[in-house]
Amino acid sequence: MFDIGFAEILIVAVVALVVLGPEKLPTAARTAGLWIGRIRRTVSGIQAEISEELRIDEMKRTAAIKKEELEKELAEMRTPFNEALDGESPFASSVSTPDELKAQQSEKAALQTPANGSSSQPAQTSSAATTDSKTDKE
Repeated sequence: MFDIGFAEILIVAVVALVVLGPEKLPTAARTAGLWIGRIRRTVSGIQAEISEELRIDEMKRTAAIKKEELEKELAEMRTPFNEALDGESPFASSVSTPDELKAQQSEKAALQTPANGSSSQPAQTSSAATTDSKTDKE
């Protein structure tokens, strides 16, 4: 970060000893150490956040590139099928599109639900009632 050698540190220490005196120097050194520690932790946290954001941005770019490649491949794969399913093809009338399949499934589901609102499941009888009736017959 800073290019400070041993000679510069020694000069700063002597000046601090002369200015502050031997009584206040330990307190000032402790306070300066705490501030430097806080600054380092803050800078370290900011660097970590920036690195994380850059990593996320790179992942997003990679995902977008992969998505484009997959969409191109899908379009290439769909081309022969779309050509085969044109209106002129004999297969066109026998194949349903995904939207048509969903509509057919929803129609089947609507037909299977009862109109009067009662459940389609048969009423369950308890096994205790069945065993009681057997013991009464004996």
